[in-house]
This record gives sequence, structure tokens and C-alpha cells, in this order.
Amino acid sequence: MNNYSRKSVIQGVMVVCVLVIFFRLLFMQLIDDSYYKAATENVLRKKVLYPNRGNIRYRGGQIMVRNKPVYDIMVIPSKMKNIDTAKFCRLLNINFEQFEHQVNKAKNFSPYKASIFKKEITLEAYSSLQEQLNQFSGFWAERRTIRVYPDSVAAQFLGYVNQVTERDIHYDDRFYRPGDFIGVSGVERFYEQQLRGKRGVKNVMVDAFNRPKGEFKDGEYDTVSTAGQDLVSSLDQGIQKLAEKFMNNKIGSIVAIEPSTGEVLAFVSSPSYDPNLMSGLEKGNNYMELLNNSNHPLFIRPIQAQYPPGSVFKVVSALVAQQAGLINEHTVFNCQGGYRYGKKGFMGCTHVHGPINLSQSIQTSCNTYFGYIYSGMIDKQGIGAVDAYDKWRSSIMKFGIGKALGIDLQNEKPGSLPSSAFYTKRFGSHNWTSSYNMSLSIGQGEMGITTMQMANIMAIVANRGFYYRPHLIKGIGTQDLNNPKFKERLSVDVNSEYFEPVIQGMSLAVNNPGGTAYSARINGIEMCGKTGTVQNSHGKNHAAFLAFAPRKNPKIAIAVFVENAGYGSVWAAPIGSMIVEKYLRDSISIQSSIQSRIINGNLLPDS
Repeated sequence: MNNYSRKSVIQGVMVVCVLVIFFRLLFMQLIDDSYYKAATENVLRKKVLYPNRGNIRYRGGQIMVRNKPVYDIMVIPSKMKNIDTAKFCRLLNINFEQFEHQVNKAKNFSPYKASIFKKEITLEAYSSLQEQLNQFSGFWAERRTIRVYPDSVAAQFLGYVNQVTERDIHYDDRFYRPGDFIGVSGVERFYEQQLRGKRGVKNVMVDAFNRPKGEFKDGEYDTVSTAGQDLVSSLDQGIQKLAEKFMNNKIGSIVAIEPSTGEVLAFVSSPSYDPNLMSGLEKGNNYMELLNNSNHPLFIRPIQAQYPPGSVFKVVSALVAQQAGLINEHTVFNCQGGYRYGKKGFMGCTHVHGPINLSQSIQTSCNTYFGYIYSGMIDKQGIGAVDAYDKWRSSIMKFGIGKALGIDLQNEKPGSLPSSAFYTKRFGSHNWTSSYNMSLSIGQGEMGITTMQMANIMAIVANRGFYYRPHLIKGIGTQDLNNPKFKERLSVDVNSEYFEPVIQGMSLAVNNPGGTAYSARINGIEMCGKTGTVQNSHGKNHAAFLAFAPRKNPKIAIAVFVENAGYGSVWAAPIGSMIVEKYLRDSISIQSSIQSRIINGNLLPDS
């Protein structure tokens, strides 16, 4: 190549390089402003606008959960310059070791990204801090809110919120970022999307002294935050607070339902805890204490504890037997103090009742009567015990036993009602009869049921054959809850006329001197109820009481279950009676001595 050609190539390359640089600079300055943004990062601060989480209210509008403003002190380590450490520590009430620890923690996260230096400074503390905070470059405050619970009740119902985990972020990375909060349990979790709102961002220009100098590009890149929607719960403030008072120092649960809607009026899990413990700076320590508490206050007993229903199951058994044509309201069996079955089996009764009809069997809780019913359902259908049991089980499950009801809380347990295959495997043959699992006839043995399911059974009886799926929230924002799942009318496929002799027996149990729940009667209100004393192989028997009132046009159905309390008439029935009267009359007429005994009674195992 001659000198002229070599010179031409070099000149051409130089021209191309100049043109590339020219057009790149032109693009950067006139078309792409990302470099301009990057150049201004040292004076541009992105403030996260955390939305107010929706409040939660009682059905009457009173506040159950509200928000309290707090401030997080944020830091970007690379922007810290000439910090008066001593003054800064005095303002935040920390020592130098704490300061260094938090700065190193922030650097390890990222020298160039914002992270939390100190959490949840109160509004009062921030008021005295804000005027001096701009003296410390790299530091600023971001407002957020924490939950406050004025009545300190319904902890398991409400649940709690916590900072998101990596799993939460991965599950919905379009919404959550590190430092965001999310509902962890209760309705806070189930209705997270309605409560959480939407985060916003405000871009603020600051000078070299950390002082705000106005919006960046007139707010063109800002996004507004949107507050979460309020929830209106179905809980009644009066009976919720009263029920928790009665269950203090006791293990068990209470559920009350409005039969005409399925709305849950009271939801008590005991032992409970102050939900304020799960909000604020000590939340982590408080959680560990609750987690290690031997009485398990974090356990949601109304939907997770599964108990043999005991005598209250007789109500369901009587209805199913009538629908099957096995008995009617006039059917009489002779009680000689118990029911004999198989070769040597004997199921004792509370008394020798003699000849007894259906309503009387409910009134006096006669085990013998229901032994006859169960053997007739399983052994005398002409289709073999296994098939007869499957048919019986299918009818029982329509009452919500052995399956989850599908309420608006997570981790609801289905209860237990074993299949025929379970017994065939246990007994090693399909040639078993009612004598092999006779305990099911009175709600014992392998049967398990939650307090929510018990209350729902009472709603079914109150409605004479149908129910609406129980739910805890009745409104979102200003609108009623519009979920078809909770509007569906669910039938148990038992004719309405078959409920009358059962209801009559339940009325006699409460309002007749010979009834098992006579001590729970309410003058002027015909309450229909059933006590239960549930056998407990690990200690003292459990006490149960199920009821609805009034008999005509029922307004409330209730289930009370108190562990290790003995007879249902002693503890569970008075509690249920007082809650029902409080709801219907806003007063309690039962003797003050009984009220005092219930309130002050301590039935905890270590008491």
C-alpha cells in the first residue's frame, strides 16, 4: 500500500470516530435523558409514599384497627459527608456503637441504595427531629404507618402485619419491595389486596446541605399513593368484648352467627393476646414469647381446634334419621339406663329414662335413644353396613361436618368424619357393624368438629334446613361484600317439618325444669339449646353449649366450647346464655354471682 492510500484510510477512520461521538452526544443530550437523570442523582431523592392501610371496623362502624403514623430514618452511605456523629446520636437517642453498626449494615446492603437506619420513630419524636435532620447529609425520614388496636380484642380474627419476605416479593414482584408490609394472618392476610393500597414515589431535589429544593421536573415522574380500602367486619363490638371477658383464663372458643346471613357476630379464641403486641418495635420479641407460650395463644381455636362434638351431635343424628324414614316425632325407645350392643357392648346413659320420644331424648340427652338410631341407620337398611355407613356419612357431611366450610380465613380445618374404608382397614374386614364404632352415635370416637362448624349447625337448625357460608367481613369500602360464595343458600336436604320436634326438644332442654340447660334460660326469650359434656382421655371433660334464639325469627346462633371445664351446664351454658341476652337485649339478667364466677374462674391447666 502506498503512502497516499494509507493516509486516506487513517483519515476515514478518524472521520467515522468523530461522527460516532457526535451523534452519541446528540442522542444523549436531546433524546435520551437517562444520563441527565444519572448526573442529577446526587441532588435527586426518591421518597417512597407508603399508603395508609385500610382500617377495620365492627359491624356498627366502631374502629377495631386504625393506623398510627411513624417515621423511618433512611440512609444512603455513599452520601454521608461531614456527619456530626455525637449530635446525631443524641437526636436519635442511640450510642456510637449502635450508629456504627447501622451504618455498616447499610453499607453491606448497598453503599449507593437507600436502607432503613432506624425504624418507627414516633410522630412526637420526629417533630423535634425534622428541623435538624437536614444537617446530616445522606439521612432523611420517610413516613409510614403501624397498626393500632383500641379495644385490644379479636387478635386471632384480625391477624397481624409484618415486613415482606423474599417469598412474598417473589410471589408478587410487581407490587412488593423490600421494606413493604403485608398481612401475615387473619383477615389482614385474607383481604390483603383490599387493605394494602398502592405505593407512590415523590422525586425531590435537594441541595448539597440536604435541604429540599422543590419537585423534580414539576412532578412529571411522581406517582401518587392510594390508600387501602376499609373493611367492615361482621363482629358485634358488645358481645365480642363480653365473650373475651368470659373466656379469660380459660381454653376454648366461642362463635356466634347471624343465621339469616351467615355473618359471624363473635369470634373468640382463648387464651388470646393483646394484638398491639404484634405492632411496633418489640413485635419480634413479643412474637417469640407468644410462640413459646404453653397455652398456644397464636392457635386459632374456632377454626383449627377439632373436638368430638359430644351430645350436641344428637341434633344432627335425629334430623338425618327422620329424613331417612327411620324415625318420626312419635318414635319411642325404652331407656333402661344405657344401650347394649354387640356381644358385650354397653353405652351408659345419664339416667333411666324409660319410654322416651324424640323431643324428650333431645331434652334429656338420652344416649340410649341415639344408640338405637345409629344401629338402625347402619345395620337395618338392607344394603350392608359399609354402604349404609357411606350413605349416613354423606348425609352428615351436608351439615358441614368433615369438610371445611370455606370461610374468609386461611388454614381452616375440616374436622374429621372417617370414611368406611378407614374402618374396613382398622377392623381388617368389611363385615363390621354399628357395634364397632357405636361411639359415633353420641358424637364421640373418631369424629372431630370445630367450634365454627358447631355454630353453623345451630344456624342450620335455626333456619330449618339451610345455611349461608359463615364469613367475617360484611363490607369493603362503602359497599356491602359482594362475594357470591357468601350469598349462596346451602341446603342440608332435610325437610323443614323434621326440624320441629328437634327444636321442641332443644327448647325443653333450656326452658323446662327437667332440661339439661335449664340454668341457661332467659326470661321472656325462648332460647333453644343443647349442652354437651365431651369425653377427654387426657383430663377433665370438655364443656359445650349450642343454642339459637329466639325460636321464632332467630337472630343469633352460638357455640361455646370450654376445655377441661366438666359439665356443659356449669360453664358453657351460662356463658352462651349471657352472650345471647346481651346481643338481643343489650343487658344481662343472670345472677351477678354467676357472672362473677364465670369472669373470675381460672380453668387453665397450670392454675
